[in-house]
Amino acid sequence: MEKLTDLKAILHSKRANIYYLEYCRVMQKDGRVLYLTEAKSENHYWNIPIANTTVILLGTGTSITQAAMRMITSAGVLIGFCGGGGTPLFAGSEIEWLTPQSEYRPTEYVQGWLSFWFDESKRLHAAKFFQTKRIGFIEYIWGKDRDFKNEGFNHSDISTVLLTYLNRNKQSETVGELLLNEAQLTKKLYAQAAQWTRQSNFVRTHDATDLTNQFLNHGNYLAYGLAATTLWVLGIPHGFAVMHGKTRRGALVFDIADLIKDAIVLPLAFICASEKASEQAFRQQCLQKFTEHKALDFMFEQVKAVALARGVNDVSHFH
Repeated sequence: MEKLTDLKAILHSKRANIYYLEYCRVMQKDGRVLYLTEAKSENHYWNIPIANTTVILLGTGTSITQAAMRMITSAGVLIGFCGGGGTPLFAGSEIEWLTPQSEYRPTEYVQGWLSFWFDESKRLHAAKFFQTKRIGFIEYIWGKDRDFKNEGFNHSDISTVLLTYLNRNKQSETVGELLLNEAQLTKKLYAQAAQWTRQSNFVRTHDATDLTNQFLNHGNYLAYGLAATTLWVLGIPHGFAVMHGKTRRGALVFDIADLIKDAIVLPLAFICASEKASEQAFRQQCLQKFTEHKALDFMFEQVKAVALARGVNDVSHFH
């Protein structure tokens, strides 16, 4: 059996796996974490490499043993209970992510975060920094990814839009203005993506049953898992948000997930919906792109940059 210290040998920012499981039982067997699926004539056991996993989403028809939960948390893996298709997240305790309960985590990041968080102007600068990096990541990924380019996603077609919102963000004087800019930009990206994938009637609705909306919901929750992992590893509580804190519980998770959602989840949701892909195929492509473009590394870099820029008075200091 692996020692508990060995289970944390792979840095979270380098881990490759997110699991969404349904209609199975998660258990510990012979020092490994497995999930069991039942067939008519036989049962199948599948291994979960927890040392290389960031998040496990337990969907419809799942159960987990105490021994498995103990091993999973010892490896620093986050657990989320959810409905079908990875959404919505829920738990009996009203804590959406069940995090490994070790407080022996770094102190420098949470202390750095709190050194500016109580100053409203500095929170605004941090929010601007995240939005700047978000727009930059869209431009970078859409300019680099061949699969996206082959489906018509080209950053040069939206470069003017991105530049416009980059300038608006710099001129924003309140978080409310930033949130408005964010909503307007995302709406334009949806419209452009719908045009490129020939989905003329698309309307973003979280409760809609069409494939595009379902894939957007599903992919966004995968991004939330990566964001929650980033914050847990760095020891920063989810409540210390810089943008969404007025409206959402645990809102820092949403702030950090925004760094990658539009760049990766959005185009994949539209492309996979246009191809009538299965939910599993969409999820696999999402995870592949997260790994290919080092999305988790990117999240860690940006959160660290903000946390360690103590006493900052201008967003330019974050660069």
